[in-house]
Amino acid sequence: MKRRTLLAAGGGAFLAAGGGLFVARPDPVSGLLPGAAHAQQASDTLPEVAEMVLGDPDAALEVIEYASFTCPHCASFHANQYKDLKANYIDTGKIKFVYREVYFDRPGLWASMIARCPNDPAFFFNMADILYEKQREWLASGDPATIVQELRTLAKTVGLDDATLDACLSDGAKAESLFTWYQTNAEQDGVNSTPSFMIDGTKYSNMSYDDFAETLDGKLS
Repeated sequence: MKRRTLLAAGGGAFLAAGGGLFVARPDPVSGLLPGAAHAQQASDTLPEVAEMVLGDPDAALEVIEYASFTCPHCASFHANQYKDLKANYIDTGKIKFVYREVYFDRPGLWASMIARCPNDPAFFFNMADILYEKQREWLASGDPATIVQELRTLAKTVGLDDATLDACLSDGAKAESLFTWYQTNAEQDGVNSTPSFMIDGTKYSNMSYDDFAETLDGKLS
């Protein structure tokens, strides 16, 4: 299912700061937050985006999942095929599994900023499981302010406090860095739908676990 690019149409980007909320209008051309033009000219000043990796980092076969925390098909994949994939291929060290977020909408970016708040893969993947499991609930209202509050509530269940969340959600440089990183990856790998997968450098769309296993076994052999 193809969806519109993040922030390219419609309203602004909600960020939480100091316990309150403010709206920053994106650039009408790039869709980025104010100051992005300067940030792009001096991209070396933006914080580096860490890859979120599971499994053996030195495994011969790399699988990259491109997914959005707001994508229902991604939630279904993580509730089903992913569990067997993790048990049989990731946890056994057969593959290096890389998760890359896709930002088709603002809530997906907010969720990512919270999941990446401690910059710790263990926290990230734990938070990702929660975001997918509770996806319908935190997205249900459709109201930006309510969605932010729902995300904050979920984050508090795994140990983040208000001060930490305020700092994470108001980090404009990190938001710009994540969005630029997403655009670069999506253009490089031709990603226009989620979930998509790069398996040994070849793009695949969503598939059943049996098809996934057959593809992986073929490449591993």
